[in-house]
Amino acid sequence: MRIWRPRSLAGQMALLFGLALLIAQLANFALILNERQKLSLSQNQGPALTSLASVAADYAQAPPEFRPALIEDNSRRGTRLATTAKSAIAERERDAELEGRVGKALADAGTGISADRIRASSRPEAGARPQPPGTQTLRVEIRQADGSWLAARLRTLRRDPWLGARLGAATILLYLLVLGASAWVASRIARPLRDLRHAADRFDGRSAPPDVAERGSDDVAHTIRAFNAMGARMAGLLGEKDVMLGAIGHDLRTPLASVRIRLEGMEPEDERAAAIATLDEMNRTLDNILTLARTGRTREGARPMDVTALAEALADDYADGGAAVTFIGDAREVASVHPDLLRQALRNLIDNALKYGGSAVLSVVGRSDAVTLAVTDQGPGIPPGEMGRVTEPFYRVERSRNRATGGTGLGLAIARSIAEMHGGTLDLAANQPTGLNATITLPR
Repeated sequence: MRIWRPRSLAGQMALLFGLALLIAQLANFALILNERQKLSLSQNQGPALTSLASVAADYAQAPPEFRPALIEDNSRRGTRLATTAKSAIAERERDAELEGRVGKALADAGTGISADRIRASSRPEAGARPQPPGTQTLRVEIRQADGSWLAARLRTLRRDPWLGARLGAATILLYLLVLGASAWVASRIARPLRDLRHAADRFDGRSAPPDVAERGSDDVAHTIRAFNAMGARMAGLLGEKDVMLGAIGHDLRTPLASVRIRLEGMEPEDERAAAIATLDEMNRTLDNILTLARTGRTREGARPMDVTALAEALADDYADGGAAVTFIGDAREVASVHPDLLRQALRNLIDNALKYGGSAVLSVVGRSDAVTLAVTDQGPGIPPGEMGRVTEPFYRVERSRNRATGGTGLGLAIARSIAEMHGGTLDLAANQPTGLNATITLPR
């Protein structure tokens, strides 16, 4: 059986503080309750037992003829004394704790009376009148040297019945206050780490990680400072990458344009056409590589727009060009997008559908939290085992999507990157009975 425990740092710290404080509070409660009970007994019964011990000492030393007067003089203020021939306290009624306190009082008074000559009980006497609220009668009997018993009835205050409840309530209140303060401190300690985690979660690998406010203890603040410095270095590297890609694109396009000019005059014509086609493929590959590398670094800001209108206009462009592209969708669906990049992602999916299926159906469906744009074809489809790999750059399924049929293996990778840039996903699924269903899901 697995024991539950919190996963967060603040939760674990609060649990540790809570358990340690609970153990300390329970021990403290037991000690205080014990001492308060002893103090209550001392305050409630101590004076009466001390007075009884003094009377017992005087009684033992007084001549027999003066003992009745001594008993009468001290039978007042809740104390009744009498002499009996035998003990009236049954064995089952005896209170060993009370007898011990009586014996200590007698010993302190110097009476020399041993413990075996004492009988005491805190139980009500059979047939006795009810006592006033909050009081009780202690019965104490002391056997004298002549075998008689000095019997005393001592009215004292009862133990406080609510002492344990009050101490328990005070202990619980103190526990909750300290535990609440400990949980608050633990949350304050863990908050900078939580901010750091959220910043790391928001980092998508395309832009620089967001800066995190440096706060918390020295080691946590130092960790956040190192994270921010790492983010700054990554931002610099991403900027250098863009500059390098721009330079590569410029440096390659210039010689490619020069080569194309030279190829225009090349003979024979069939070889010239093949060379120009190869050159055009190189240009398309270069454009795709640059697009994939720069996805997520576009300076164009996302803006709310009618995605349905964008998709319908794109389908009309294909249809005007003679391509078998059908659009489905009439409801106005608005999402925050980069229009040019979204068009390119849809073009890549439509081009794949036309290339391998001969036709494409572009549809837009709105949900409460997202908008889905699906491109469906009736082509050979993709084997189930390859679905998760075809969106990787330069990966192609050998039998159905290889160089013989065209393509660089970047179309789906670019579409996926653009979808993720919008905070969405690209999902591929088999279309029944044949073909592929490629769906871009965009959050509202």
